[in-house]
Amino acid sequence: MAFQGKKLINNPNGCSISISPFINVVTEYIEGLIETYPGLQYLDGFPEVKVVLRADVSSATYDKVAIISGGGSGHEPAQAGFVGEGMLTAAICGEVFASPQVDSILAGIRAVTGPKGCLLIVTNYTGDRLNFGLAAEQAKSEGYKVETVIVGDDCALPPTQGIAGRRGLAGTILVHKVAGAAAAAGLSLNEVAAEAKYASEIVGTMGVALSVCTLPGQVTSDRLGPGKMELGLGIHGEPGAVVADLQPVEVVVSYVLKQILSQETNYVPITRGNRVVLMVNGLGGTPIMELMIAAGKAVPQLQLEHGLAVERVYTGSFMTSLDMAGFSISIMKADDAILQRLDAATKAPCWPAGVDGNRPPAKIPIPLPLNRLTKSDEMMSRPLQLSEQGQILEAAIEAAANAIINLRDDLNEWDSKVGDGDCGSTMYRGATAILEDMKKFYPLNDAAETVNEIGSSIRRVMGGTSGIIYNIFCTAAHAQLKANSQSVVTSKQWAEALEASIAAVSKYGGASAGYRTLLDALIPASAVLQERLTAGDDPITAFIQSSEAALAGAESTRHMQAQAGRSTYVSAEILASVPDPGAMAAASWYRAAALAIKNKLEPS
Repeated sequence: MAFQGKKLINNPNGCSISISPFINVVTEYIEGLIETYPGLQYLDGFPEVKVVLRADVSSATYDKVAIISGGGSGHEPAQAGFVGEGMLTAAICGEVFASPQVDSILAGIRAVTGPKGCLLIVTNYTGDRLNFGLAAEQAKSEGYKVETVIVGDDCALPPTQGIAGRRGLAGTILVHKVAGAAAAAGLSLNEVAAEAKYASEIVGTMGVALSVCTLPGQVTSDRLGPGKMELGLGIHGEPGAVVADLQPVEVVVSYVLKQILSQETNYVPITRGNRVVLMVNGLGGTPIMELMIAAGKAVPQLQLEHGLAVERVYTGSFMTSLDMAGFSISIMKADDAILQRLDAATKAPCWPAGVDGNRPPAKIPIPLPLNRLTKSDEMMSRPLQLSEQGQILEAAIEAAANAIINLRDDLNEWDSKVGDGDCGSTMYRGATAILEDMKKFYPLNDAAETVNEIGSSIRRVMGGTSGIIYNIFCTAAHAQLKANSQSVVTSKQWAEALEASIAAVSKYGGASAGYRTLLDALIPASAVLQERLTAGDDPITAFIQSSEAALAGAESTRHMQAQAGRSTYVSAEILASVPDPGAMAAASWYRAAALAIKNKLEPS
């Protein structure tokens, strides 16, 4: 069903509360643009004249070729966002999706064109060609030197489309950059025009839309239903070449690249072994995350499937279609001269200045702490002879991790009722990382450093609250154990380390007994362990009894009202149906470790 689109505007045509009834979205956009970027200014000729130009350029003094472009508004940041030294000298803004008037174009030419003349870069739409063409002829009759380059980089339409030809799309921005850099280098008008024309002939673009754009003040079209996408659309919301079912981005990118690079249609003169530039352009309603995903899929496909060397990647919104969801891909053939123009400095506010050819490797290894590097080298150079304590610690860690791995589904099920349903998966990641890292990094003969390494493993893979809580837990235990200089850690020292860990988690997490958290398992366990050791009980017996207290404490959380975490938003009735997942996880690994130590020291 069609609906009225929501817009943060005053009035699309005229606004009675504005100073002038002719102020509309385009004029107000220009006013905001100028306030944002002090290097830009506009001609005081609203409502008919809408020209953005460099504040440092005057036709009376400008000694370089002026580069002028423009077209309908609604494609921001194109074209006004690319006005600046090293790119456009002026941009002529029409109404939304409407070609600018001849008077506006003429005003722009007169304002910035000096004795070296101006180059008009025009997207291939009939209105733009006619209006810019007439303005060019009028300017020539007034004595200005004017050349024109038409950009038609669309690769969705058949190569022959009568006199209309291919539409001008986001590849135009790359042409702007090449022409602007050539002009800034001091080239003549003919030389600048030649470079711009060449750039326009080696770039191809194709777009994909997930939604139809909404013009200010108009009803949104329902042309695209749910689960559909449109391939090969134009930037004015006109229908594309194909409507298809929505596909994974990797499939969509593959289709677009094959269409642009098709040897049958010969849209662009790009063949295997060539160097290219890639532009992934958002159409106005696409998050940067999705654009980056598309770019990440496009580069390896260009390299591996099409045999091209990708020299530059530009990702962002360059030429949009109001609020349309989707993207376009532009591919330009590159050589040293083109790359030099693209890398040249510019003050145009919306050009991605951070992109250049100095590209280090995309991926580097994650740096490890110095102690890990040293221990890893030691373990690879000689077999590690485990002491009795090391063997016990290894058995306890392995049992605790496996207990969590086996409990994953139960933890997720409980958490789906009282949290966000991922407690088991999160703990599983930590447990599997611990088992993997123990083989490579853990100095099991050193109990304190082993606990520290467990914290490192958890920090690496466990996200959310659980990850940071267990990291704090291990860090506090490491500090407590480190304070004892003995090589063999006593039962009393382990009990003190557990107590210190609980205190740290309570201090930084804010929870304590009765809050329905993992502490409701660990606090009873610590209390019983301290009590039994003080009473002189056998350490193994004390540990087993404390693990039973941990299980009982975890089960008791069924009767608690949550005071921490997402469970605080859950009703008491639902909470009573399951124990706290975090408490059950803590009790499970603690119990498993206790039993493993008992089995190690008291084999049947």
